[in-house]
This record gives sequence, structure tokens and C-alpha cells, in this order.
Amino acid sequence: MTTKHFLLSAWSWNPVIILACGAALGIYAKTVGFRFGRRSGYFILAVAIFYFTLASPVSALADGYLFSAHMLQHLLLLLVVPALALLGFPESRTGGGLRVHPAAGWAAGMGAMWIWHERTLCNAATTLTWVRGIQVVSLIALGVIFWWPIVGPQTGRRLPPLLGVVYLFSSCVGCTILGILITFAPVGVVCPIYLHPVDRLGILGLIRENWGFTPALDQQVGGLMMWVPACGIYISGVIALLARYYRAGEAGAATLEPGGMIDGTI
Repeated sequence: MTTKHFLLSAWSWNPVIILACGAALGIYAKTVGFRFGRRSGYFILAVAIFYFTLASPVSALADGYLFSAHMLQHLLLLLVVPALALLGFPESRTGGGLRVHPAAGWAAGMGAMWIWHERTLCNAATTLTWVRGIQVVSLIALGVIFWWPIVGPQTGRRLPPLLGVVYLFSSCVGCTILGILITFAPVGVVCPIYLHPVDRLGILGLIRENWGFTPALDQQVGGLMMWVPACGIYISGVIALLARYYRAGEAGAATLEPGGMIDGTI
């Protein structure tokens, strides 16, 4: 099998995934009263990435072939899809809904990173369909909880920008530590199921010989993905929070300038 043939043929049309995407879009449309605006693009992109994560060749590779592909799935489901989905909802200053304590949100994000890379759970999520299903649902749910204090729809419940910077930067540190441990761990310690893949698709030769992915390289790439790209997501959030902080400072300063508004009066 060639790389081109694999990339074209390894897509899945799993009805459960398609139904989940359709249900998510339907619920979103009803929630916003079928009034789609600029922010709706974020939610649509979140659904598209969710489908790509579970139905593209990335999923085929993660299913017992490449630990690095598994890691890519993990990062997309935990850090990218939930953040985009939350950004897709209209913002409001007040209102009901989920209340997430920052400590609980941080623990949810870090717990999802560390717990699912425990040796037994990592193997089980790769070999058992029902464990894999639990993993996917938990990553999305824990990702929503993690991102809620930063980009939740109720802006009044978000962390102040500087506290948000600490929240995200410390998450980057926790993720970096895990990435370093994985990168330099003995081959197969993290998820040994990837040492000897069951070649059900006939692509092991393509992966090993054409792509050059040995088990050692695969684990190192997976660790580096947890270390570098994941931190890139957190740092992007940090930059956005700092920009928000300085914009707010400039707006406050403008109201104190001569001729400006102070306490609502000119």
C-alpha cells in the first residue's frame, strides 16, 4: 500500500460519529435560536475537527499503530475541540449555567493528560472499544471543564486575565513535565501495545520502512507533541489573555484622560 492510497482509503464513515456530529450541530442551532453569527464558525470548526480526529487516517494510525497519532487525537479532543466549541457560544455578562472552580478546572485538564497515559489505561483505550468510547467522552467533558474559566460563555465568571495567565502557564508546565517523561522513557513503558502492532490494515511496512517510524521514534514524537504543540496551545491562550488585559487597561486609562468619561459622566 502506498501513502496516497492509505490517506484516501483510511477514512471511516462510522454512523455513531456522524450522528454525534449531527446531534452537536442540532443542539447548538437550537441553543442559539437558529441565529448563526460570526462566533458560530468556531463551533462548526470544533465539530469538523472532532470528526477529523475520530474518522480520518489519524484515527486509523492511533488504533494500535502509532502512539504519536494517539497523542495527536488526545490533544485535539482535550485542548482544541472544547475550546473552539465554547468560543462558538454567544457571550453574556451574567446568566445561569455551569460554575467551575478554577482549581477543579485545572485538575480536570491535568488529570486527563496524566491519567489516560497510565500504562494499563492507555493499552485498554487502544484495544477495547468501550474503553475508547469512555476516553473520548471524558476528554471532551474534561476539556470543557478545563477551558470554562478561560473562555466560558459567561464572561463575568471567567478568571481575571492575569490569573488566567497563571492558570494556563502552570498547565503548560504540567504538560511539559509529562512530555519530557514520555520522550525520554524506555521504549514501550508508556503504552506497550504500540510496540507490536496487529497489522490488520497491511500498513506496518509503510509505517516502518517508508515513513521510518520505529517504536522508539514514535514514542519520542508522541512525547514531543505533548511537550511542544500542547504548550503552544496554552501559550496562545496566555497571549490572548495578556492582550485582553492591556486592552482593558488602555480603555480604563482613556476614561480618565481630560475630556474623557469618569464614572459615566463627561
